[in-house]
Amino acid sequence: MPLWRRKSFWLALSVSWLLLILLGVFPLRLAVPPGPLPGCSQGWPRWLDAAFLQSFSQSETLPKDAPQLSQAPRGSSCTWGACFDTSKCKGNALKIFAHSPAGTTTEAHRRILDSLEGSRYYALSPTEACLHLFLPSQDHTCGPLPPYWNGGRNHLVLSLYPAPCTRLGQAMVAEASPSLDIFRPGFDVALPYLPEAHPLQGGAPGQLQQHSPQPGATLLAVAEEKGRWRITDTHASTCPWGKHCEQDPGLHQTHPGETLPNATFCLIPGHRSAASSLLQALQAGCIPVLLSPRWELPFSEVIDWTKAAIIADERLPLQVLTALRDMLPSKILSLRQQTQFLWTAYFSSVEKVIHTTLEIIQDRIWGTSAHPSLMWNSPPGALLALPTFSTSLKDFPFYHLQQGSSPESSFSALIWVGVSSEPLLKLIQVVAGSRYCAQILILWSSEKPPPDRWPETTVPLTVIEGRRKASDRFFPYGDISTNVILSLDAHSTLSTSEVDFAFVVWQSFPERMVGFLTQNHFWDEARGAWGYSTEMANEFSMVLTTAVFYHRYYHTLFTHSLPKALRTMADDTPTCVDILMNFLVATVTKLPPIKVPYGRQHQEAVPLAAEGPGPVPEPQPLAQDCFSRVAAGFGHMPLVSSRVRLEPVLFKDPVSVQRKKYRSLEKP
Repeated sequence: MPLWRRKSFWLALSVSWLLLILLGVFPLRLAVPPGPLPGCSQGWPRWLDAAFLQSFSQSETLPKDAPQLSQAPRGSSCTWGACFDTSKCKGNALKIFAHSPAGTTTEAHRRILDSLEGSRYYALSPTEACLHLFLPSQDHTCGPLPPYWNGGRNHLVLSLYPAPCTRLGQAMVAEASPSLDIFRPGFDVALPYLPEAHPLQGGAPGQLQQHSPQPGATLLAVAEEKGRWRITDTHASTCPWGKHCEQDPGLHQTHPGETLPNATFCLIPGHRSAASSLLQALQAGCIPVLLSPRWELPFSEVIDWTKAAIIADERLPLQVLTALRDMLPSKILSLRQQTQFLWTAYFSSVEKVIHTTLEIIQDRIWGTSAHPSLMWNSPPGALLALPTFSTSLKDFPFYHLQQGSSPESSFSALIWVGVSSEPLLKLIQVVAGSRYCAQILILWSSEKPPPDRWPETTVPLTVIEGRRKASDRFFPYGDISTNVILSLDAHSTLSTSEVDFAFVVWQSFPERMVGFLTQNHFWDEARGAWGYSTEMANEFSMVLTTAVFYHRYYHTLFTHSLPKALRTMADDTPTCVDILMNFLVATVTKLPPIKVPYGRQHQEAVPLAAEGPGPVPEPQPLAQDCFSRVAAGFGHMPLVSSRVRLEPVLFKDPVSVQRKKYRSLEKP
């Protein structure tokens, strides 16, 4: 065939193909990324939202040359069962020992080691560990292999940033944005591509809360090289991906370090160099639109990315834009909210990235007792929902709505006895008089012996002796028989009606703390640090744990999730215990506590020490310093302020006295 005829043939074929695309003959495929849900198809095609695509058909298949995102050849033959010995994990608990890297310790190595030390995964010696961490050198050599190497078995090679030497023997690999052709599903772990200045702890909150949760002012932000974004207006440009359309007046660029504008969708090309844009999009609340990614999505084994991102075929740009414009506002809001959850739960700090990696490996060890998908993909996330507490979702305070379960109808009173126990006997009678009380437990920490005789009560009374540390009041005691705890101090002065009303309030807010006396946090400009005030005011963000209702799960989280350094700080400075528990619950709920009435007759009583509710003096410098140190330990300020106080409904209603449920709470 002459050359001019061949050129004419290919030109005609190209024009025909373009017309077919424009006419919608080849519909847009919004595909699901690989994993993580078992039993689901791992490759294309699977549709994200058939409702958007009128030509959707289950029987359709992609052309033969379409990229098979999860069916490409994968790495070596190593699998979880073949290259990891779970019998070395005593009690099925993951313990990891970090071998000191050879040569000079880099900043990346230091950040990894800092995030491990003090965590529940950390082992002090290699003999205690069932997993050994190896940090590869940042140069072009692998460096000497650590002791106990054993061919790489039960080793994890971890690199937050691209490194030339990661795949060694039978070792698992956790690296940033691994390519699909070498990643081994169920064995390796895909990490996010972190910027070098990523926070070690805490991290900045998602930016969606700074804007309206409705679709943004701009439709698209397109990721380009060197961390820049190209922003289009609501009449999105049809400029091909990766090309810069100078003629489009709606385009402008942002530079690294700038805040991503309030765009609704962020288009991210499929090449690995664009992987760093994913975290920027998540933090900004911008829905990632991944165009045929050729790298494994971060933590794809457990994160259901279809709830926060869209994967589209990069060969169909016009239909991508059409589908994005036509997406329902309710769907957009749902996707944007999920971006904020994923950012906060797993990606906002180096510590969360490392702990998420280890929790995935821990889930593999647990097997059937691992986190269900709901825990990984809904607040507060798997790092704050420990399966060691329960394997049933309904037992957790923050899953009541999803499970349709009701809070318990009784509580356990946990009374801490410190220096003095004079008001204790009266307090026991008050609490036992509540129709909701199931049991009373006395935590005896006084140097004096407990009394020989206790008042007779209609509920069981148990004494637990020898608890000296302040953090012991939040230990998950096996004697606690209910999911609801009323934490009290021996000096607490409450009435039975106050206890009853506070418990009824808690039943409506089972994930929060419900208490009587409150405190508030503030930023101290003079000290350049966070502080708190105990002055009685309308605004508050903490409740004293010396008289408060909460779910017993927070005892498990306090004991097994908080870093050891923070718990030690609380033992050294008992006033830290209140602060630490409030920080923990606020981190889980992202909500303020609930305040209920506290009788004037109690407030006018003789001032009490910090171990009991009542008027307390302003925090001393040591306590203020503790507050600042706890905030620094969390890496952010989780407390949320509120002005809401719940009162009994019939307080001032003109009804018969006999009809009022809480007559003794009537104020003069």
